[in-house]
Amino acid sequence: MPNSHKMSTFDLIDHDIESYCEAHTTPESELLYRLNRQTHLETINPRMLSGQLQGEFLSMVSKMIHPKHILEVGTFTGYSAICLAGGLQAGGELHTIEVNIEYEDRIRQYVDAAGYRDRIQLHIGDAKELISQLDYPWDLVFIDAEKEDYGNYYEAVLPKVKQHGFILVDNTLWNGKVTQEVVRNDRDTQAILAFNDRVQKDERVRNLLLPFRDGIMMIEKL
Repeated sequence: MPNSHKMSTFDLIDHDIESYCEAHTTPESELLYRLNRQTHLETINPRMLSGQLQGEFLSMVSKMIHPKHILEVGTFTGYSAICLAGGLQAGGELHTIEVNIEYEDRIRQYVDAAGYRDRIQLHIGDAKELISQLDYPWDLVFIDAEKEDYGNYYEAVLPKVKQHGFILVDNTLWNGKVTQEVVRNDRDTQAILAFNDRVQKDERVRNLLLPFRDGIMMIEKL
């Protein structure tokens, strides 16, 4: 078959279009480039990293909101946390939660190299437990962790989000599976579908599902 429609890693965006977008987006910093490369070389699931396009999107959103308190649920190797931290107010903090202790050293290494040691607070453990212990009025929340717990994370953070604060939720198109027949034991896809429906029906928020990368649900608390 002709290769006129090569697809990206997530099989949602034509590869040529994605490459064009990357070529017309501010390049990642040298530090983020090194973190990107190391993540791809040394981790099993490097696709979990945000990367240039999503990283720049998160950075711009943070700089537009200019938050004092950011919560990130799911750190992975720290790429998105570094991007988000660039928009913090003076004296602001980003709290990020990662369940996998194997990533801790790498996260701290790159957070320190980015100059954010005093601005990014890393918490290792179960987000369902740790969210309740972090009592801050969140201006911005980024959720990118266990898909089956998306509904739990959402309900846990929403009461703590400031009025007109924002929640960004990654992977809400889930490789396009949200528009396909769901396999009975595909619990992740079922969870994403349930989460998207929950948000759509929630009168406490307004929302926009972006067909960007693997889907980002933008949620504003009313």
